[in-house]
Amino acid sequence: MPAGYRTFRQLAPGPWFKSCATPAEYCQRYYGEILAHLDPLQVAEQIAAKAEGRIPVLVCFEAPNSGKWCHRSLAAEWLARALGRVVPEFGYEHLPQDQHPLLPSSVLLG
Repeated sequence: MPAGYRTFRQLAPGPWFKSCATPAEYCQRYYGEILAHLDPLQVAEQIAAKAEGRIPVLVCFEAPNSGKWCHRSLAAEWLARALGRVVPEFGYEHLPQDQHPLLPSSVLLG
């Protein structure tokens, strides 16, 4: 892992991550099996602590406008709803949270 990067495995998806799950099933499992067992305020505090005074950034391998979506967008939406503030996508800070460019378009969230 490159210097400066830290992992936050609590937000990682389950073993079904690379399965053939539909977006709806994936979201249902991610919210139900991963996020439902976490306290979003505690997660935000832990992520901030890992940043050690710097601005924390969640990263993934999916590019905006790629036609793909990622679990990071689901985590960002979940955190935003709990914290009452936007968790923006870099370069898309002007978009409302529900228009995060990597959210699954066919899934009703939360």
